[in-house]
Amino acid sequence: MSADDTPYAGLVTRTVALAVDAAALTVGFAVASGVVGLILSLFTAVEVSSPGAIVGVAGGWTIVVAGYFVLFWTLAGETPGMRLMRMRVVDAHGEPPGLWRSVLRLVGAVLAAIPCFAGYLLVLVDDRRRGLHDMIARTVVVYATAEPVEEAAQSSRSSRAFATASRREPTSSLR
Repeated sequence: MSADDTPYAGLVTRTVALAVDAAALTVGFAVASGVVGLILSLFTAVEVSSPGAIVGVAGGWTIVVAGYFVLFWTLAGETPGMRLMRMRVVDAHGEPPGLWRSVLRLVGAVLAAIPCFAGYLLVLVDDRRRGLHDMIARTVVVYATAEPVEEAAQSSRSSRAFATASRREPTSSLR
């Protein structure tokens, strides 16, 4: 596949993937913080609506969100939302970004959101559909392609041949 044939992901699919990730993070964090708040209110004298508790929850939220994106990008090259939309983030070598490149991409994503999400609008005009965060981290978001049809068919034939061979009765030369 040449560079011109690379299926770069567009703004709409990237936005849907981000919305899925945001929903998963919000629901998960809300449930977890609700359980922790209930336990704290039952067994301690900590006021869960105090300024310190609110700052603590905001700090926890920041760590969870940062960890979610950085770890998924680093380990799999995609978040669950990106997987649902069949996209992945890759570096110049076509591999998932490393840890520091993922951290840099997250910092770039925050910077891209500051001026009314203008940094994300670059996806509409860049030839490789990169946002500010992709440009900073030197990554691109591409549509994940399936295994080529010929390889899948060959793999399927090999699996069937192995299964058939393993079901046959062993022949013995002692008969």
